[in-house]
Amino acid sequence: MKGRQIFIPFVLAASLAALPALAATREENLADPIIGEENAVLADAPNVPPPIARDHATKVIVHIEVKEVVGRLADGVNYTFWTFGGKVPGKFIRIREGDLVEMHLDNHPDNKMPHNIDLHAVNGPGGGAAGSLTAPGHSSVFSFKALNPGLYVYHCATAPVAMHVANGMYGLILVEPKGGLPKVDHEYYLMQGDFYTQGPNGEQGDEPFSMAKAIDERPEYVVFNGAVGSTVGDKALTAKIGETVRLFVGDGGPNLTSSFHVIGEIFDTVYPEGNMSTPTHEVQTTLIPAGGAAIVEFKMSEVGTFIIVDHSLVRAFNRGALAQLKVTGEENKLVYSGKTSDLVYQPEGAGIQVAELPSNAPSAKSRAERITLGSAVFANNCQACHQANGEGIPDAFPPLAKSDFLNADKLRVIKTVVGGLQGKVTVNGATFDGVMPAWSLSDEDLADVITFVYSAWGNSGQEVTPDEVKAIRGKN
Repeated sequence: MKGRQIFIPFVLAASLAALPALAATREENLADPIIGEENAVLADAPNVPPPIARDHATKVIVHIEVKEVVGRLADGVNYTFWTFGGKVPGKFIRIREGDLVEMHLDNHPDNKMPHNIDLHAVNGPGGGAAGSLTAPGHSSVFSFKALNPGLYVYHCATAPVAMHVANGMYGLILVEPKGGLPKVDHEYYLMQGDFYTQGPNGEQGDEPFSMAKAIDERPEYVVFNGAVGSTVGDKALTAKIGETVRLFVGDGGPNLTSSFHVIGEIFDTVYPEGNMSTPTHEVQTTLIPAGGAAIVEFKMSEVGTFIIVDHSLVRAFNRGALAQLKVTGEENKLVYSGKTSDLVYQPEGAGIQVAELPSNAPSAKSRAERITLGSAVFANNCQACHQANGEGIPDAFPPLAKSDFLNADKLRVIKTVVGGLQGKVTVNGATFDGVMPAWSLSDEDLADVITFVYSAWGNSGQEVTPDEVKAIRGKN
């Protein structure tokens, strides 16, 4: 007890000693003179506005237009998004500590709902929500002084709040410290969100919002930047070896916390929860709460495709929370050698695993429809290994693009997907030695996805039917 009695006053004294410095900083920012004015430069994800070069506070005028738009949530899946600026996430706003921000919220006349904006960078009740409730066809204006540097979420706070946020109404505002951030080669904007559709993951067509699933916290999709595959393939982030990358990462929620991770990278610096005063270093995965943000920085030491995920991995590989960073340049074998040998290891009882996944496969009425449905099956089950462009991963997963293995024997391909494959296989002149699981998806799903693969990336264009899959399955 004596130790506890001594410890508590010590902690309280240390905390109180820190308060005057924080208060002084706020007071200094409040007293900063406002010199001139400018219109904010806004950006759509994954881009960000350029760093702020001025050395004084100014009046920054921000116009954000709320739009209710129908857009792509996943291949073949449309959703009515409610947005700040026409896309999810909303526009990236970049201002400077001490700035006076004049916020204009414009609710497009074609919208059906009133909306407002709550900026976590605001010191004041509701973060601006009470002063910005705006009916369709109207515009609201309020202002605030940026007293605290940091990376902050903004979102709609109109009731029911969870519904507005779940429909995509969130974004990030960066309040740069007066000295700015350290210079880097690339800055990018990623924001995670969970989406609650009435239909199951992958069901085709127009999907409405499900409040019941939102209340139960059962999202069908968890994605970066508003859609499955929004930042992969030819839309991936890019860098060169030796360059530094800064990611501004937010979690719109409305419910899930993100375990943010870049596979194959270690964050040199993390500003946890978006604060500028206490960065941490050498971090593998950082937690970002719903309604929170973080800044991560790292230098590229090796080339290749780096996969960005929520490390709650079902969200990444089955719900959509996956992005890519493609790094070019000269390989550094000292940093990472790649596979140097490949020997067969077969402990007793080892064998092909069965990947059991639920299926709600509709029946395709044409080859074109089968290809569309197969694209969704591929994105949800195959893309992580074989990549969005079908190129695979060297020394690990064979390419599907222009594949001699695929195009030579359709029945062999069906058998491989139905029953799995173990051991060496040569594809386009390269040898792979591993295990592919057997997929227990429906005959419809397997026919769709194989047909999609045959239709893509320079392959033969053959169609596979559910009856052909069923026949092969019966022989296994």
